[in-house]
Amino acid sequence: MFDPDSPLIEPASPLIEPASPLIEPVEIPTVGVVVLTQGTRPDDLERGLLSILAQQGVALDVVCVGNGWQPTGLPAAVKTLGLPENLGIPAGRNRGVGQVSGEYIFFLDDDASIPDPGFLSAAIGQLRADPTIGLIQPQVVDPSGTTSPRRWIPRIRKGEAGHASNVFSVWEGAVLLPRAVFDATGGWAEPFFYAHEGIELAWRVWNTGKRAWYAGDLVANHPVIQPTRHSYYYRLNARNRVWLARRNLPAPFVPLYVGSWTAIQLLRWWRHPAALSAWFGGWREGWRSDPGERKPMSWRTVWRMTRAGRPPIV
Repeated sequence: MFDPDSPLIEPASPLIEPASPLIEPVEIPTVGVVVLTQGTRPDDLERGLLSILAQQGVALDVVCVGNGWQPTGLPAAVKTLGLPENLGIPAGRNRGVGQVSGEYIFFLDDDASIPDPGFLSAAIGQLRADPTIGLIQPQVVDPSGTTSPRRWIPRIRKGEAGHASNVFSVWEGAVLLPRAVFDATGGWAEPFFYAHEGIELAWRVWNTGKRAWYAGDLVANHPVIQPTRHSYYYRLNARNRVWLARRNLPAPFVPLYVGSWTAIQLLRWWRHPAALSAWFGGWREGWRSDPGERKPMSWRTVWRMTRAGRPPIV
């Protein structure tokens, strides 16, 4: 029976449900990780590798490079590369780069570890948020509670360890870069063997148009060990300082840079004649020997570094 109070036509139900907003899939960052070791610190090496494998929010491709050692007894997820002899720290790292893939490359020394499983994800977040950054070094903390040496803060004006800033050298034990930036730098300075390769890498990052960044809010662990434990420390420290200038600086800056550091070392070690004697032996070697390929930074890079607080003369 017809109801005069009812509508003549029932409202139609929508044939198509409103579309939900499209959700962009989150791209998981891919990271190639190179861990360098001589096999002399198995407990530290295991700690470092496990701290890498615990990283969350990233896809990892990990290789352990044995510098004069064939890595054994490692987690199944870790690839290995055994070098028949110790090629030095920079060359060992470079050999590992070819064994891994990823949009980013992370270098970790065998006596370092990462305490936070969100470290790599957070560091990559900083790189993606600011494309002008081409390299990140975290704050370095001794996990035993020993006071960290000031040299781990790669600034002339050290300030607080948690303060982030541009830097012009890096502590090499834990370093993250976009793979494209690392490739553009030419890699670690293989002739150096040990010492100052972190300065050259930072300079070459600046020369790509990017910045090297000290991320004081990110932490890597490393025990406090004096670099002078190496018998060749003073010699290579001086030789590589000269090579650094000869390989990377415009010609007028080479004597200025070497001269300023010679004066600094004289002030530091004038009461230690044996150290100075070894240092000047390396200094002479730096001038007389071949430093490898020369790639001087552009004058634009000199100006950018100067504006950012550190012209390459000290």
